[in-house]
Amino acid sequence: MVSSGPGLSGPGSAVSSAAGKPVGRRVILGMLGLGAAGILGGARLQDWLAKVLAPAQAADPTGLTQLIPAAGRFRIYSVVGFLPHRSTTTYRLKVDGMVDRPLDLSLADLQSMPPTRLVKDFQCVTGWRVPSVPWTGVALSDVLDAAGVRPGARALRFESFDGAYTESLTLDQGRRRDVIVAYQMENGSISDAHGGPVRMYVSPMYGYKSCKWLSRITVVGGVQPGYWEVRGYDVDGWVGRSNGRNDHPTS
Repeated sequence: MVSSGPGLSGPGSAVSSAAGKPVGRRVILGMLGLGAAGILGGARLQDWLAKVLAPAQAADPTGLTQLIPAAGRFRIYSVVGFLPHRSTTTYRLKVDGMVDRPLDLSLADLQSMPPTRLVKDFQCVTGWRVPSVPWTGVALSDVLDAAGVRPGARALRFESFDGAYTESLTLDQGRRRDVIVAYQMENGSISDAHGGPVRMYVSPMYGYKSCKWLSRITVVGGVQPGYWEVRGYDVDGWVGRSNGRNDHPTS
């Protein structure tokens, strides 16, 4: 919640105190030089620089690396101060809780399900936005139908394999067709920096609701506030509260 205030990325407070030594002036000047080179060199070089710089952004307690133009259109943050990793071959997604058929899905399992493609903005609660991002994945409602939601279920809890990041949705919110379990963004695989290989994309809500490094979806009887929500963020994170946009009425 690379993504975003919190979402893909997040506010500076998202970085843990274990982030390391302050970033020195010489390092910052060097990174700005790389950023300028990326702008002059075109999209391919910018993509390479974004990949190289993402770990530094995730572990930068100063926030200065977020100023580098070539660091990508997204701001990269991690609540644990590093970028978690799962390979595409070992990745698993568990679906459990109040379901008839608990699931243990590989990336290949998800890719074999009917795909949903969206081209939607990614909006951070802190104000920045990336317009018209292509996303591909499986509609969360299709995953829930495959598991069989039991009567009495009212909400969903999402867990990240970073061991700290969690999120929530009501069951009705999760069944919207613009809420997907995503395995592609910007027409390619989702990188570690952006929460891959699989993450949530909750189109009508701020980025912190789109749980990165997704490892578990648990169907529960009521909303259990997630990592950012217990720290003061809205449980219902509809886009529009802080920037005048209002995307949530449409499905």
